[in-house]
Amino acid sequence: MFTLITFLAFTGFVAFYSWYKLRHEKLDTSAGYFLGGRSLTGIVIAGSMLLTNISTEHLVGMNGSSYKNGFIIIAWEVTSALALVVAALYFIPRYLKMGLTTIPQYLEYRFDRITRTLVALFLIISFVVTLLPIVLYTGAINIESIFEISDLFGITKPEGLWLSVVVIGIVGSVYAIFGGLKAVAYSDTINGFGLLIGGLLVTVFALMQIGDNNIWDGLVKVYNHSPEKFNVIGARDSVLPFEVLFTGLIINQLYFWGMNQTIIQRVLGARDLKEAQKGLLITGMFKILMPLIIILPGVIGFYYFQDTLYDAQDTVYPELVKKVLPVSLLGFFAAVVMGAVLSTFNSVLNSAATLFSIGIYQRHINPEATEKRLVRIGKLTSAILAVTAIVAAPMVANAPEGLYQLLQQLNGIFFIPIASILLAGFFLKKISATGAKAGLFTGLAFYIFMLYIVKTDIHFVHVWGMEFLLILAVMYLVSWFYPNSNFYQPEYSGDVDITPWRYAKPVAAVLVFVTFLIYILLS
Repeated sequence: MFTLITFLAFTGFVAFYSWYKLRHEKLDTSAGYFLGGRSLTGIVIAGSMLLTNISTEHLVGMNGSSYKNGFIIIAWEVTSALALVVAALYFIPRYLKMGLTTIPQYLEYRFDRITRTLVALFLIISFVVTLLPIVLYTGAINIESIFEISDLFGITKPEGLWLSVVVIGIVGSVYAIFGGLKAVAYSDTINGFGLLIGGLLVTVFALMQIGDNNIWDGLVKVYNHSPEKFNVIGARDSVLPFEVLFTGLIINQLYFWGMNQTIIQRVLGARDLKEAQKGLLITGMFKILMPLIIILPGVIGFYYFQDTLYDAQDTVYPELVKKVLPVSLLGFFAAVVMGAVLSTFNSVLNSAATLFSIGIYQRHINPEATEKRLVRIGKLTSAILAVTAIVAAPMVANAPEGLYQLLQQLNGIFFIPIASILLAGFFLKKISATGAKAGLFTGLAFYIFMLYIVKTDIHFVHVWGMEFLLILAVMYLVSWFYPNSNFYQPEYSGDVDITPWRYAKPVAAVLVFVTFLIYILLS
């Protein structure tokens, strides 16, 4: 009962805080609803970006993967700092200069309207078939484990998971549909601090328990038990070989942190360039610390459970939480987990609504749509996608390499082709609209063929690198026969001040140094 009370108290506080901050906001305009009125500060942006990224697919999925594979999966996290540096110093100044609401907008300016529409559609599809179902299902695993929903209602465990999926989906939809980006961002900020505190508490309590109230002794015992788990250099046949850092992983990270609508939409809503750069670089600092929350606990789980959960790696983190956290903190932690799920879920819904309303409905269906009409269409889009994700969520159960690995594999279908044409748009002026579309479809077909038809033994991140090079070759070849005639040069929209943050480059340099230092120390 106490667990439930603390859960409801923290969840209710976040909801009240979000309502209080938004009670005078004007949410019936596209800028107000989709971009938070272009008023977000660096701290709010960082908190929202962190919670949009870190959800239960990380808490459950990455800790499950580190339980099985060790610290080699750290590359997913710490290399994010490098991508955030590039985003802060290169991409964001250009996005804010152009006054973008969505990333596909740039593709229309640089290529044509069809390219923009195709990418917007692909992104919406990717949200529904990959991210949203996995986020809901991993969230349900945690909630079912902590509250034992199936026992509480006298139903089977699959039914308990299904019920949890439905509840999480409905609550997340309410935030996204009625509050817009600003409600998402404010709730994310509070939940973000909750996640950092709650996640660190799991690690701290576990190490104290192992080390007889001494955290360092606990860490030493965990290390001595399985030192191979702490090596960050993955072998060629491992779940994440070291070589992937120099092939497809770099493309994926640049896309995710510099071009992904769900992440970048927070930065597009920044008050000015200074706050945008602060938000990105603060997020980079958090990402370097994240292994303490989403990788180390999995290795600690191996100390406790040995290999007894190898066939159920996605249950390791929930079991660890129940084992080490005091009962008095379980409710708070469950609320934090719920907040992490809701953050990613409602952020994706808000981004999908933005893509459809601004990029498809306004451009192709009703060009004369009023601001209020666009907001209503966005809300309807969010509702439809939420229902679809709830129905699809149970289908991702029992992924052989774990849910996080499944998510990354599925992301490659869409992320790499879209990243390729965006990078070509920025850096390769000879690439034409026809070449971009040819590259987009070639990349999609190649990845699906390599991963799901041929089923090659080549690691899927290396396939990303091969896919990127193939797309570049196709774009160059097609552009040779259909030359580029659109030499777009970005102009200043005047929407926000684009004076850079004076400390952006020094902070960026520190992040780069620390990232390399981590690999040197743990190699």
